Amino acid sequence: MPRDSIKWLYMAKATTTLSTTSSSSSPSRIYFLGIALTMAALFFIMADSLTEKLVNQGDPAAAFSVKTDQGKEITLKNYPGKVLVLNFWASWCKPCVDEMPSLNEFSKRMAPEGVTVLGISVDHDEAKYKKFLKDANIAFQTYRDVKADIAASYGTFKYPETYIIDKQGKVVEKIIGEEFWLNPNVIQRIRRLL
Repeated sequence: MPRDSIKWLYMAKATTTLSTTSSSSSPSRIYFLGIALTMAALFFIMADSLTEKLVNQGDPAAAFSVKTDQGKEITLKNYPGKVLVLNFWASWCKPCVDEMPSLNEFSKRMAPEGVTVLGISVDHDEAKYKKFLKDANIAFQTYRDVKADIAASYGTFKYPETYIIDKQGKVVEKIIGEEFWLNPNVIQRIRRLL
């Protein structure tokens, strides 16, 4: 066999071997690449879902809609031009219980000026919740959010926590912990929003 023919056969065999090796590893490479891309996408989706949703000062208030224990429908949309004091609490939370008398009196004083107080409780026990409202003679609108969905939409997990929402639906103040609502400074800060 001439030398060029042998060379040609050798090159043909090498090319065939190379293309066979490449084509057999190509599906596995594509498979592993697909798995890697899927894993990366899942990682980013999970990371985003695990990120805390926090509503802070300056943020738009998270939308919600509740029918209060008093039968009133409350959403952010039906409060344009009004100030809303959104208080998250529970009857088993000592700082919440300690804060209630001043918040209750604050709501009575400020309601005629256009301030609405909405207390959203995360109590699971309906009987204890209702007993507390009755015993404390709560005058402001209340709602029991058993699953704490609204609290979660604000990123609230410590109680009490209160959001002062201005006439445009923006959070102007976030108060973490107990507040004395009859403090003249607190009342003055709220009146500036009216």
